[in-house]
Amino acid sequence: MTTTNLADLYDLAPLDWARVTARLDAGFEQAPGGGGPDRHTCWLTTLNADGSPHVTGIGALWAEGSFWFETGLTTRKGRNLLRDPRCALSLATDVFDLSLGGTATLVTDPDVVAARAAEWSADGGWPCRVDESGTALTAEFSAPSAGSPPWHVFRIDARSAAAVETVEPGGATRWDF
Repeated sequence: MTTTNLADLYDLAPLDWARVTARLDAGFEQAPGGGGPDRHTCWLTTLNADGSPHVTGIGALWAEGSFWFETGLTTRKGRNLLRDPRCALSLATDVFDLSLGGTATLVTDPDVVAARAAEWSADGGWPCRVDESGTALTAEFSAPSAGSPPWHVFRIDARSAAAVETVEPGGATRWDF
C-alpha cells in the first residue's frame, strides 16, 4: 500500500488507513435517522456501456476488509458490473468522507452468501435469507433499485481509496493498494 498525503499543503499529517477501517468496522447505520447527519448513504458508481457514469444509492456492508452489496442482475448496476466490473463507492461518516475505486466481483460461494445474509439481517435490520439456489438472497422486500429477487451479492476489491477527515485536526489522504 502506498500513502499520499493530500493535505501537506496545510501541514496536516496523513490519515491512518487503520483508523479508517476501524471506523468502518464499528458499522454505519443506513436507516433514516440512524447516522451521518441523518444517516449514512453509500453511493455506487458503475460504468454504462457508453462509458458514462451511473450513480445509485445502495445499502452496503463493510465486512472482511471489503464493501459488499446486493442487487438483481437485471438492474442497470448489475448489468453494468457484469459487463465491466470497475466501480467506485462513496460514503460519508461522522468523521470522514471516503471514496474508493476498484472492481466488483459476483460472489456465489454459499458460505459467503450465507454470512452476508446473516450480517444484513443482524446488523442492517434487513431480514433477508439465502434463496433455494444457495448463491443469492431473497426477502419480503428490498430497496426498489435492487430489482426483483433473487438478489446477488457483490464484493468490491479496492484498488485505491481517498478520505477527507471532517473533524479536527482534518486531513486528506489517498491510498493505493
